[in-house]
Order: sequence, then C-alpha cells, then structure tokens
Amino acid sequence: MVVQYKCPCCGADMKFDSNTGKLLCESCEYTSDIDTMKRNEEGNTTSSEEYSNATNSTSYDSEVNQYVCNNCGAVLITEPDTTATTCSFCGAPVVLADRLSGESSPYYIIPFQINKEQAVQAFKKWCKNGRLTPKGFMTADRIKSMTGLYVPFWLYDLHSNGEINAACTRVRTFDQGDYIVTETQHYNVYRSADLNYLKIPVDASEKMNDELMDKLEPFDYSNLKAFNMPYLAGYIAEKYNYTDKDLFPRIQNRVAEYAETYLRSSIAGYTTVNVFNKRIHINPRNAYYTLLPVWLVAYDYQDSEHVFAMNGETGKIVGRPPLSKGKIAAWFGGVTAASFVIIKIIALLMGGGF
Repeated sequence: MVVQYKCPCCGADMKFDSNTGKLLCESCEYTSDIDTMKRNEEGNTTSSEEYSNATNSTSYDSEVNQYVCNNCGAVLITEPDTTATTCSFCGAPVVLADRLSGESSPYYIIPFQINKEQAVQAFKKWCKNGRLTPKGFMTADRIKSMTGLYVPFWLYDLHSNGEINAACTRVRTFDQGDYIVTETQHYNVYRSADLNYLKIPVDASEKMNDELMDKLEPFDYSNLKAFNMPYLAGYIAEKYNYTDKDLFPRIQNRVAEYAETYLRSSIAGYTTVNVFNKRIHINPRNAYYTLLPVWLVAYDYQDSEHVFAMNGETGKIVGRPPLSKGKIAAWFGGVTAASFVIIKIIALLMGGGF
C-alpha cells in the first residue's frame, strides 16, 4: 500500500518540515500537525489523515518489490528494506505503509531537526575547518548528493552487575637519616556495582557502516517521539535487517566495557592497580525499534567518492576526509621547530646550552 500525503488546499504533495515539525505543502505553504492531521472543512474541524490510499499491484521478488505512484502512475522499484522513498518520475514523497506494520512497525522516531539546506551549509563549514585537508576539498563545492535517511536502530535498556578484584599498592618515599626509604603497602581491593543503562543505540541496517553510525552519537532523546508515518514523508527510510536478539552480543560487549570502566574508576588513590579477576553480567530489559535521522553526504574529490554522515538532529559530522601530505609535513615541521625552541629556552634558563 502506497501512502502519499495531500494538501487539502491545493492537492499538492506534503513533506515533513524539520523547521516546524509539521507536514508542509511547498506549493501553497499550508501546514498540518503530524499527530492530529486536522483539516478545516466548511467551518467544521475534523481530525483525519490527509493521504490517499490506493490499491496497488504488488509483485514479490527475491530482490525487489513493485509499487505504483498514486500521482503519476509510475512503477516504483524499491529494495525490500525500503519503507519510504520518492517517486523518481514526479518526485512525490512515498511511504510504503505495508512495510511498516506488525513487527516492522517502529516504536520510536527522532524526526529530522536539520533540513537539507542547513545540512549543506553545515557540511561546507565543516570542510573549511579541516586544517590538514587539501585546499580543493576545503571549498566543499563537489557535493554529489545529500540524502536524508531514517536509519533503523535498536535502543536497549539493560541492567548490569559486576565485580572486580585488584591488587593495589601505595608507594611512599621519604628520607630517613642518610637513607632514602621507599615504603610499599599492598592491598586486595574489591568493588561491585549494579548499573542500569537506558536506550543504548545500535544500528540495525546491514547497509550502514557500524563504525560511522556509532560515531554519530549521542542523540538527544528529548526529541524522541512515538512513531508516526507522516514523519517519513520526503525522506528515505529503511527497515531493520537484524533483530534485537541478533545484535545483543554486540551491545553486550559494549556495555560490559562501560561497566568495567566504571568499576575501575572507583578504585582511586593507589599508586598501582592490577585487576586480576572480573565478572560482569548483562541482562536485557527492553529493546525498542527506532528510526534515527541521518544525512548521508557523497562527495567527489580527485576521481574518488568520499562518504560522510551527519546526525540529522544535532548536526555532528563523521567520516574520513582526504589529507594533504604537504600540510601534514608543514604541520609536523612547525611542531618540531617549536619544540626545539622551547627546549633551547629551558636549557638557557637552567644555565646550559647547545
């Protein structure tokens, strides 16, 4: 089933607007609330969803599914994981509602807080701040595409309990007559803790680079909302490839590191700390299927395409830009020269010299 949101004033397609948090008709600038989708007809206010539902011929294939655009009648060829897209013929935003039902229905969504124009300007500013990037890259005039994508994540609530044993020492040195005495005290230290972690995100798409998605954190959960299909209008959206059970080993290792770091940080005031035993257990409480906003940037530079990701809520940008060998050499030379000058000044002040 194809869902397209229509303007009640002029009949044009409506898209989610990150500036207002509403559906916007770019043709007549009419806006409509996401939750209520209110419309005013003949002086009466009624609540209804402003979309046209059409019965579409759907052919199932091992690779793609086929839908029909309600606007122009064009066939929409999509990958099986796509839940929202745009018609490549008329540009109308399309939501594939049948792929957002049952277990495929997200629980939460963080709507885009940064629109495309803002994302482009933020990326250009980021490029210009690259001190070690080539001059041609810093101009940021080779943006090939800027795609707004809702990436599927699982948000985990977990409980952990752990304990560690450590052999610690406190070392004290003091003068005693003609001798310098070193006193070492040995301790067997034990720590335990019960810790709760809420909404730890892990991306659930096989298409997304895990390292890139992890670096987009943190997300501001004050903008977390119950899922509603109109948020997807005008953007691309994917559904998860991995269930919460599939990804639990990954989140388990990640949270175990958090817990161990916390336990180690509680051992303070010792000269040396040697952990010789640890036990950390992670229990899952809840896992929420959630769509989080990401701008994917494809950038052409020197016949190569570089891919960057921007947090569509906070504007944080991650990725590996190209580096200028000349700038790196100049930076290293400058640091070396500065270090040499500092060492020489210290030597002169101490009465020495080179």
